[in-house]
Amino acid sequence: MTAAKPSSAKRSRYGGRRFRNGLFIVLSIAAALFGMGWLAMILSTLLARGIEAIDPALFTEITPGPGEPGGGLVNAIAGSGLMIAISVLLGTPIGVLTGTYLAEYGRHTKLAGLIRNLNDILLSAPSIVIGLFVYQLLVLSMGHFSAMAGAFALAVIVIPVVVRTTENMLLLIPNALREAASALGAPTAHVIRLVTWKAAQSGIVTGILLAVARISGETAPLLFTALNNQFFSLDLTKPTANLPSVIFNDALSAYDDLVRLAWAGAALIAFTVLLVNIIARTLARETRRS
Repeated sequence: MTAAKPSSAKRSRYGGRRFRNGLFIVLSIAAALFGMGWLAMILSTLLARGIEAIDPALFTEITPGPGEPGGGLVNAIAGSGLMIAISVLLGTPIGVLTGTYLAEYGRHTKLAGLIRNLNDILLSAPSIVIGLFVYQLLVLSMGHFSAMAGAFALAVIVIPVVVRTTENMLLLIPNALREAASALGAPTAHVIRLVTWKAAQSGIVTGILLAVARISGETAPLLFTALNNQFFSLDLTKPTANLPSVIFNDALSAYDDLVRLAWAGAALIAFTVLLVNIIARTLARETRRS
């Protein structure tokens, strides 16, 4: 007895599915190649123009004035490093503790849901809005721009990233670890500090590094808060040079030396973000393995 041959209707449906599947794959590959092509063009231009502008003077001399030969970015590098460090110190404890509450205490409560919604809004808020908010809150009340205002604006950007990462990493920890620690009589605070935080520490550090990569190139908040400074200054109460602002100003300059410094600063930020992302992905891979 021979098997029944598939009807023409079934063959037509099967052929249509194969065609749609092939079309979807082709469009997906084309879209990926389109995005990667633009990324390759941006990176190649950045490497070609940025690497040739990097020299020892870049890390030893301050930003020159218009028309002055030479110069470097040591004041902008120091200012950016200072504000990023302060913003991480301010935002990380708040983000970690908030994420811990959402994962360990709140979870399905209405307050936790409200916090998650507000955190999602803050996570997707344009950085220029955050800069304007800090400008109204600190700069106008102080009467001048300052590095502290810039660090505060960057900290507002750090917090939602750390909150989301901390909550997700803690939720990945098996409940059996919590139950085993609680069965030994450990209070909840001790369980969190000695068990869940320790088990998720690589993931939490990954979130902090991703936040650092996020704020490394932010320009709009610093234009509203820290502004800029041509000279070397680590005074938190005064305007402070930073790489994004220097790049923004020098790239629009009519002087070739300043444009060269802008390309060098852009290359430094790109390399820093790349390095931070590599470290973060390495830690994330180790977390998944463990």
